[in-house]
Amino acid sequence: MKHQNKTKGEFIYELVKLRQRIAELETSEVQRKQVEQQLEEAKSHFETLFNVVVDPVVIIDGKGKILEITNRVQEVTGFNREELVGKSFLKMNLLTAKSKAIAIKNLAKRMMGMKITPYEVEVLTKDGKKISFEIDAVRIDYRGKAADMVAFRDLTKRKKNQEELQGALKKLRRALRATIQAMVLTVETRDAYTAGHQQRVTNLARAIAKEMKLSKDQIDGIRMAGTIHDIGKIGVPSEILNKPTRLADIEFNLIKIHPLVGYNILKQIEFPWPVAEIVLQHHERMNGSGYPHGVSGKDILLGARILGVADVVEAMSSHRPYRPALGIDKALEEISKNKDTLYDPQVADACVKLFTQKEFKFERNSKGWGRRCNKRTVKTSY
Repeated sequence: MKHQNKTKGEFIYELVKLRQRIAELETSEVQRKQVEQQLEEAKSHFETLFNVVVDPVVIIDGKGKILEITNRVQEVTGFNREELVGKSFLKMNLLTAKSKAIAIKNLAKRMMGMKITPYEVEVLTKDGKKISFEIDAVRIDYRGKAADMVAFRDLTKRKKNQEELQGALKKLRRALRATIQAMVLTVETRDAYTAGHQQRVTNLARAIAKEMKLSKDQIDGIRMAGTIHDIGKIGVPSEILNKPTRLADIEFNLIKIHPLVGYNILKQIEFPWPVAEIVLQHHERMNGSGYPHGVSGKDILLGARILGVADVVEAMSSHRPYRPALGIDKALEEISKNKDTLYDPQVADACVKLFTQKEFKFERNSKGWGRRCNKRTVKTSY
């Protein structure tokens, strides 16, 4: 036989090679078992983490087939694993029709590699209840295939908190409106000739702000400041406020403190807008000739510049104890002639446009509230 022709050395060499091969196979087997053990541990670790997550989590493939769910999914929806795993959520009534359409659209985007932001859906439980969830998803490799791990964040508590917060804010706004209205009535009770003046100024200032395309938040701040811009007249003697003749210099100097008095009253209130500052500056002028601090140009808040123009136009077109109404034409002439020097030119132009092109008119009813614009009466009040 062939091996009979081999030398002793050749036999020893082959025996060594054979032992090396056996050792390699034994090492490979140990390594394989180690890898298998690690995989089992990783799988167990993943399943443990997967099922202790507080939010419901679902793994779905690119066709919407449910590959895996956490125990929390069963607790929340009432559906067990047999009813969900292996089924397509697209063919089940797990989501409302609107939510299903949104989910399908976002699933398609994810499968095309597009990034999507968390979105809201309504989940239908087994007993027909609707629960709002925010969905967030991440792409994973699940058993060698691409899949999405989808987390459902319950919005019920958050929405309830938001509703409670909105309710509290509404109550706060009502209380604030009542407080502001009490302030308005206090001023107008002491100064009969300017009853309704603050509201008419507010309506014009608000219309100017809209014409200038300011934001709703800015307009709301201007409206609030306008409603109480003369609150500081509480600190002026009523005999001066209602004096039927022209004021002496010393009397006018007392009138000129009312923006500062108003500021000191309002600065203690935490408005969401700079109401106190607007009230303080509404008699300041672009060239620094106004009062109480002689502020000029862009250092005057835009809300105060708007309120200042509205205040002048309303005052000139209204009766005062010491003079009859000068009329709207004279008022518009005043702000047109002195724009840039006394008044903000953009504000002045917007005001003139309202009266000459958009039929704005002051509504002078018994309470002095409301305005007529474009032949419609729009009531405005706090």
